[in-house]
Amino acid sequence: MTTSASPALAAPVTAPAPPAVPVSPAASGAPQAAGGHTASAILFVLGSCTSLQVGAALAMRLFPVTGAPGATLLRIGVAAAILLGVTRPRVRAWRAAQWRAVALYGISLAGTNGFFYAALARLPLGTAVTIQFLGPLTLAAVLSRRWRDGCWVLLAVAGVLTLGLLSSGGAGHSLDVAGVGFVLVSAAFWALYIVAGSRASAAVPGRGGLAVAMTVGAVAVLPFGAHGAWQVAGRPYLTLIALGTAVLASVVPYTLELAAMRRAPRRVFGILLSLEPAVATLAGWALLGQGTSPAALAAIAAVILASAGAALTAQPS
Repeated sequence: MTTSASPALAAPVTAPAPPAVPVSPAASGAPQAAGGHTASAILFVLGSCTSLQVGAALAMRLFPVTGAPGATLLRIGVAAAILLGVTRPRVRAWRAAQWRAVALYGISLAGTNGFFYAALARLPLGTAVTIQFLGPLTLAAVLSRRWRDGCWVLLAVAGVLTLGLLSSGGAGHSLDVAGVGFVLVSAAFWALYIVAGSRASAAVPGRGGLAVAMTVGAVAVLPFGAHGAWQVAGRPYLTLIALGTAVLASVVPYTLELAAMRRAPRRVFGILLSLEPAVATLAGWALLGQGTSPAALAAIAAVILASAGAALTAQPS
């Protein structure tokens, strides 16, 4: 989720949740149908990545007016309002365990998005994306139990690092210390997002949990982004951009990712997300006319191969 980032890391566990909360196969690591479920998860992640890149192009236009916290609040807050209106979650029937799962999911959304946008104000995009991917890739490696899975992770890491180096102009560029710190925190939140999202999807079926999680995230960001977000008031053009950003960078990708989480083990989902820098590079070439070198194409191929390999060789955990 490069721009999520939206992306504090509790150690991921595969043990079943308390009996009060139903556990889906993806959340618990129980056996699940790998064929059709894995194929649909790939499509969902591809759709999520594509939507994120279009949403990122819109979000960048808000930065000069709202700043990073304001853009984060607009993105999450508008998305929350849309999802609440569509899903109308019946929260009165929720148990305490369900509230805890959804609240943790919302905090992970806010942390991933907020810290990543703060990093983008200080680091090149490619560098920030590369560092942020340490979150899901590390999670995938931790959850892996076979040497073959470790090889896929290493291949994905090599591709992501190569893309990051190429997009940032290679070595020799000094990195802002605060920016690196922000993106590392975002990476940790992103890993937490994968774990918390699996648990929230198991605890609350449908998109109601996502809607409430978005609301929790917006409330968490409110003290930091309220001033910047207010600058959009009375500016129809910027309001439309904020709406488009919320839909394309939050509503669509998070909905698709939540569906993917229900169909693939967390370790596979983490590797599938490594398609994101590849999609970003291709989108830059197709939409922005940015050239792609042979070395970058090789890195993209490595990431795609790792993602496809992990999905095709996935077995019940």
